[in-house]
Amino acid sequence: MAARGAGGSERSAWLQRLTAGLTSRLTRRGGVCLMVGAVIFANAVVVNSRDLLFVASMLIVAPLIAVGYVSVRPARVEVTRTFRPPILSAGGESVVSLHLRNLSARPLSGARWADTPSPGITTPPAAILPLVSRRGAPGDSVRLEYALSPRQRGVYAVGPLGVSRHDPFGFAHGLRLFGEPHDLIVTPRVMLLPGGGLAQTSNDGSIRELLRQAIQTSDELIAREYRPGDALRRVNWPATARHGEIMVRQEEQRSNPEARIVLDTTLAGAAGLGPGRVPPHLVAAFELEVELAASVGVHLIDAGYRLEVIELGASQLVPGGEQTLGGLHGDVPASYRALGGDRALLEGLASVVPVPWPSRSARLAASRRVPVRAALRGAESSLPTFALLVSLSEADVDDLVALARHCDPAITFVQRTVVAVARERLQEAGWRCLEVASIDDLETVWNDVNRERGPVHD
Repeated sequence: MAARGAGGSERSAWLQRLTAGLTSRLTRRGGVCLMVGAVIFANAVVVNSRDLLFVASMLIVAPLIAVGYVSVRPARVEVTRTFRPPILSAGGESVVSLHLRNLSARPLSGARWADTPSPGITTPPAAILPLVSRRGAPGDSVRLEYALSPRQRGVYAVGPLGVSRHDPFGFAHGLRLFGEPHDLIVTPRVMLLPGGGLAQTSNDGSIRELLRQAIQTSDELIAREYRPGDALRRVNWPATARHGEIMVRQEEQRSNPEARIVLDTTLAGAAGLGPGRVPPHLVAAFELEVELAASVGVHLIDAGYRLEVIELGASQLVPGGEQTLGGLHGDVPASYRALGGDRALLEGLASVVPVPWPSRSARLAASRRVPVRAALRGAESSLPTFALLVSLSEADVDDLVALARHCDPAITFVQRTVVAVARERLQEAGWRCLEVASIDDLETVWNDVNRERGPVHD
């Protein structure tokens, strides 16, 4: 009994391997043949005609045999898939290279191939598979290539590869899937911004000096001669006495300047609608927000800044079981720096989606658990901050108002979906609100930021 059970188990495993990923169905020709056979069979029974009964049986049995033919003789193929490049920007092009090796004892003749895409991308229609010899014979492998041009950012699964075959009469179609799906990462589009880093000027020089002065670090203070336009409060009196001329304080350039981006992922306008039920106008606004974050973030990282990205909703850039409160209430923000940080940022932004809070009470509960000030404990006292906003709740506005004292400068890129009341409260708290309607507006707005003048803080 034990041996018989083992044999049955082996046959079952063999059958599972044989039919794995296999689907068989009748073609339109096979279906018509089967229906005609059924009609003739019914008439043959009524009129008691053996000839009609024989014809009907042939018409019924032939499609069924065809289904068995494509099911019992499936192809076996080894597939290797590569992307060139594996990571691309939305609207770019990646070449998919497929290397197929026939593992069957029979050549692959008359088969068709087609890749299986995930929603959002389009692969070429089914095409004739070039003749591939039987296993071990010369020509038992073939290379196929095609191009993909995704229009939207995201992480797309491409594959498995489908190889289909028909019976000689075209009554049945058998499809078998080979290989595993591979992810193609499509990052948001990036607009190159002018200048290096934050080229914003003030009455004491460039924004780099402003940031070095606003952020307290252990960088050594140096003194230089007074220049017309220097603020008198920056006069270094001990150095003036030593040199016999007026000297002013100036910090040496920081080797690790920092900046912060706040990403609105909660979308108050979609609260309570549930996952995947964001209104279309907010979906478009969110995509623009991600492109803005990518453009500003890459610009700052390339300029040498260590960038911190804070999400208003549960963390997606630094996922984890405890990352559920939002970056202003306890979640560890994502951090990026030069030498690969721009690529890591773009890869992270490729898969960011709106995560609306289920209810206002849940949002307030998170706020009570970890206030904004506690969440920023240990951070620099003031960092240049760019908040990218789509749709804010009252709680979101409260958080940003509390964050304003930790920002210098405090810049918000708002869209038309942000209500006027929220803008007014942010401006009263010290945020400078700049409206962006499309990615093409970013360069103009960024130049506006660079032209902004403001007081220097000691």
